[in-house]
Order: sequence, then structure tokens, then C-alpha cells
Amino acid sequence: MARLVIKSNEFGDRVIELNLGVNRFGRSPKNEVQIEHPTVSAKHCELVLADDGVVVRDCDSANGTYVDAQRIKEAKLSAGQILQLGQVELLVETTDAIVAIPKFDMPRPAPPVVLSDGSLICPRHPKARATHQCTHCREILCDECVHLLRRRGGKLMRLCPLCSHECVLIGGEKRKKQSFFDRWRRTVRLPFFHGSKQL
Repeated sequence: MARLVIKSNEFGDRVIELNLGVNRFGRSPKNEVQIEHPTVSAKHCELVLADDGVVVRDCDSANGTYVDAQRIKEAKLSAGQILQLGQVELLVETTDAIVAIPKFDMPRPAPPVVLSDGSLICPRHPKARATHQCTHCREILCDECVHLLRRRGGKLMRLCPLCSHECVLIGGEKRKKQSFFDRWRRTVRLPFFHGSKQL
């Protein structure tokens, strides 16, 4: 994280680490960084730390804010520069902003329980049998878990609630039951029928 060191003798190389956003410097204890010195104003300046570096803004201080001996109203700081508040000198060690995004481990459900008949119990719904599996994350799901989406003029899509990829039935698509007449027509060929039209 961005860091400054007070080089004036009476502060003993005090290290100041900036927080993301606005860091107010001044003599008042209401500031994020309090510097008790008679030449520092109650609210002297602001240092704004963002992902692209540090910007210092003077807050109408009595004795001024200086960067490398030049009085400024606003300036972008670089590592190695000297920031001066009144008669207090600070060395800019680094202006890097480290934005750490915490890693969250999503708890995975327990593996599915296999019943004696070979069917699976849904890991999320213990009373339901697993009927689908995601083609992407391979998660086992029951009918209640699967999100259904019907496209206009299209087929019904079954989507995984975890990764939104398509789910398929465990064991493949079930064959539609044929009626007695469909089976009879496939096995018995009558001379006066040709397909569904009578000759």
C-alpha cells in the first residue's frame, strides 16, 4: 500500500500507510493522519489514494503544501518525492495501491447417496432422487434444482442453477411409450394399408 515517512527529526522516521480513498492530514485529531506541529494547520491537506496513484490537495492551509519545494494546490505524487506540510517533510516511499479481492470458497454439497437400486439422492434435496446432470460442472440435480427455460418457438431448456449450462437426464433421454396401435403397425404389414393412407 502507498507509504510515506516523516523525515523531520522530532517524528523519528514515523511511517504513514495510506488507505484507499481520502486520507486527511492535519493537526486536529479528527484527521485520519494527525501531525502535531505548530506549522501544520488543523486540516492541512488531503491525500487521495486510487488505483492510478496518489493525489495531494491543499485545504487552504496557513503555511502551504509543497511537493519538491514547489507550493501546490493539487498535484500527483510519485515515489521519491518530498511532500512538505508547513515545516514537516515527508518522503513518498511508494504510491502503489494494492486492491486485494478476497477469495471465497463456495461450499460444495456432499456427494450424492447411491441407493440399492442404483438411483441417486439429490445432494441439495435429501428426499428427492437425482434426475439430471450438468454437462459443464457435472453437478447432480433433481427436478426441483433444475431451472426450466422455454424459448419462443423452441424446445424446453433445462439449465444448471450453479453455472447456467445445459443439464441432461441421467441415463439419457427416455424413450416415449408407444401405443399398442404403433407397435402393431410396425410389426404387422397389411396389404390394404400403405403408411397411414388406405389404398
